[in-house]
Amino acid sequence: MITHRIIILCWSLVFFGTHSLKAVDSERPNIVFILADDLGYGDVKAFGKDKCNIDTPHFDRLCAEGMKFTNAHVTDSVCVPSRTSIMTGRYAFRFGKAEQGGPWGFSGLRFPTTQHTLGRMFQSGGYTTGYVGKWHLGTRMTTRDGKIQQSENTDFTKPILIGPSDYGFDDCFFLPGSLDMFPYAFIRGKQWQGKVTAQKDWSAFHRVGPAAEDFLDTEVLPTFCDEAGKFIKARSGKDKPFFLFVALTAPHTPTSPEPAFEGTSRIGIYGDFVMNTDACIGRIRDHLRDAGIDDNTVVMVSSDHGPGHYSGPKRKATANQMRIMEKDGHYSTGPWRGYKFSAYEGGLRVPFVAVWPGVIKPGSETDALIGLNDLMATWSDIADIDLAPEHAPDSVSFFSVLNQSTNLTRHSLVTRGTRTDAFHEGNWKLILGPGSGSSGNFYSVPKSEDAWKTAISKFGRNPANHKELENPIFVQLFNLKDDPGEKTDLSLANSAKFKMMLTAYQQIIHDGRSTPGPRLNNDREVNAFRPPPFVWSK
Repeated sequence: MITHRIIILCWSLVFFGTHSLKAVDSERPNIVFILADDLGYGDVKAFGKDKCNIDTPHFDRLCAEGMKFTNAHVTDSVCVPSRTSIMTGRYAFRFGKAEQGGPWGFSGLRFPTTQHTLGRMFQSGGYTTGYVGKWHLGTRMTTRDGKIQQSENTDFTKPILIGPSDYGFDDCFFLPGSLDMFPYAFIRGKQWQGKVTAQKDWSAFHRVGPAAEDFLDTEVLPTFCDEAGKFIKARSGKDKPFFLFVALTAPHTPTSPEPAFEGTSRIGIYGDFVMNTDACIGRIRDHLRDAGIDDNTVVMVSSDHGPGHYSGPKRKATANQMRIMEKDGHYSTGPWRGYKFSAYEGGLRVPFVAVWPGVIKPGSETDALIGLNDLMATWSDIADIDLAPEHAPDSVSFFSVLNQSTNLTRHSLVTRGTRTDAFHEGNWKLILGPGSGSSGNFYSVPKSEDAWKTAISKFGRNPANHKELENPIFVQLFNLKDDPGEKTDLSLANSAKFKMMLTAYQQIIHDGRSTPGPRLNNDREVNAFRPPPFVWSK
């Protein structure tokens, strides 16, 4: 890693001349990561361009001051597994069954407390660590009867038993789940904030559940910004660097902007909420400037996956209402097909930007393929922290892209819809199943089950085993460079290419890792195909 530091120093001297090199010759930089919730690629002006009708000056300013990534992906098009991969540098599909819990924010632990996480990595490198925002990776709460945590038996007067502080975060202030998932109450460390004696719900899904008496949906974003500011201010002037993970709850439903933002966008309440989300980025950067540490802080901003099409001009979650905005010229997914939950790019490709004064060239742009699971390896390089061979087995550092020594990081990436996997290799993308890879009430067209029925009809019978699924009828192959809208399936015309990609993906499953190193075990059985149960019916 010393070599990496020398590369950065040399590059900085060439590009910036006498510009301040605090980030490389004074001390290791602070790192702040801001993760929006359900923010689409096309919701940011710098990415959506003429397909975006929302003003996002703070995100756009980041792009002007840093590096814009146009080929960044999440591993999963739904919250929990996406965040799991970010937090661990390991594909979420490798983990075993989560600990049993209750509904929504009462969900149990997604992985054991022994798991190596971002928090633990930074702590091992001497960083102070903080977590502010939506957690959604499971907790263990104190219950009055000793049984699984639910709305009825959780003791909100007692500290929770396990939370972010057990995964390497020195300071944490968080919501257990999303803003439309009860319990609606903050937790600081392990202590519930306020009196959790009320029953509340919000406008999107009307999920009524336990809430703190003074908890308001419209105050969550400013509260998180304030908490991030407190963490930053407390570390101003300290020799020890810090890592701060800020997980916003917006623009995920409920669409609840602060009153000052209502009516400010051209496209209605959804646009207002995106603008509010963008303003949070500006507020956090203001906190860094006020503390006098912005020149020595790496800031990265992205989203946990693409937007749900049930969001839009109405507060109530309504299927396909995002298409109302599309008719008026705003495309939350930008040029990409599909939405949240799907295996298409609209659910998986996200806006991503990185700013590092004195190191990253302002206004730079890259189409390098990265996944947010790559953050752990990248930050380990930036912070000069060693990773053990078994840690971050699916995380590939894009450090060399940031300093522009190369534009090549990873050759392939595994992504997932809720019903189907996908495998990216250069410009090629293989979807291991027919249809959108999504189901339920808010699927992208075509629905996974419907597409499987059509494929079986073409095949002439129900397949007998997974080997028989290795047929072009049951997959989709796209060249994203020539066909960004994923409209033309090339699997039949390029069967050799799809089989090579399938073999490569199966090897990644078998090895338990996608990075060099000793073979690891998955925590459960993993197959490349995930067909619905009726596929095996006679």
